[in-house]
Amino acid sequence: MKTISTKLSKFRYVLPEGLIASKPKRNRDESRLMVIHKDTKKIEHKVFKDVIDYFEEDDMMVFNNTRVFPALLKGFKEKTGARIEVILLRELNAEQCLWDVLVNPARKIRIGNKLFFGESGSLIAEVIDNTTSRGRTLRFLYDGSYIELKKILYKLGETLLPNTIKREAVNEDVERYQTVYAKETGAVAAPTAGMHFSKILLKRLEIKGIEHAEVTLHAGLGNFRSVNVEDLSKHKMDSEQIRISKESADLINKVKKNKKRVCAVGTTVMKTLESSVTTIGNLKEFDGWTNKFIFPPYKFKIANAMISNFHMPASTLLMMVSAFAGYEFLKEAYDLAIREKYRFGTYGDAILVL
Repeated sequence: MKTISTKLSKFRYVLPEGLIASKPKRNRDESRLMVIHKDTKKIEHKVFKDVIDYFEEDDMMVFNNTRVFPALLKGFKEKTGARIEVILLRELNAEQCLWDVLVNPARKIRIGNKLFFGESGSLIAEVIDNTTSRGRTLRFLYDGSYIELKKILYKLGETLLPNTIKREAVNEDVERYQTVYAKETGAVAAPTAGMHFSKILLKRLEIKGIEHAEVTLHAGLGNFRSVNVEDLSKHKMDSEQIRISKESADLINKVKKNKKRVCAVGTTVMKTLESSVTTIGNLKEFDGWTNKFIFPPYKFKIANAMISNFHMPASTLLMMVSAFAGYEFLKEAYDLAIREKYRFGTYGDAILVL
């Protein structure tokens, strides 16, 4: 028998559109922060930079060091000149210049079609496969080096904002839709919880003696894909590439062994940690892919604290935070956040679950 929190309908709620943040705060660490305590059910209202007050020396924060690349290409179709948009999802083969992409509008794109990008159509791609109803495989017809092609793609590409932000990307988004510690290029979507950290706040955490570990999850569009089944156990997540170094695994296991706080900064970090756990509950080195879907009820093995944004109704991200915080308690916190006019979504405010 399915529990009440495994039903999609239990994660729908009414979110006033005016509470969805369309722009970031001027200063990263000055978003609002709601702190919720699972044991006492206490709820506090703070500013994000106050997060340091909830951690002690030898506690740990785990960050996702992925870097978002400009994944949106705008171009046109051969012969008809019809305008198209291509979202680069993942590179399939560097030598053959193959990419897994989404094309919009998809219905008029066929295998063999050529697509042109750049003002003069200088970059050409050929559709070589239809992988899903919307997905395609493109081969970029380029004779230069792999490094040169990458530079061209990134020059022509634009920052891809979530569809909850009803505006075009601007220059500010190039820097703000990115964490200050981003290193490993490969994500289509930013790890939004980490965007609240400024370089000054990271330095303050270091001075206080709070440990720092990094993992990598290259977030894809699957995070924002709609769930179309009422029974959550039947929903399939898209696969995403993750990497946990031995150094990070050892550091996190040490903090865990010492019974200190291990804080997952964002749902991407939580998913990464929970995707590579030994039978005795320790984190292990890993380099591969995960399609893990976490929803209530779920027993977490690594992190005992979590930072997240306020997520959209019926999203898989909301379901994961609900599994960590407790379904009823998080529902109470979200109801309060709406009353108190917290900002929701990618550029919104944050919640710390202890």
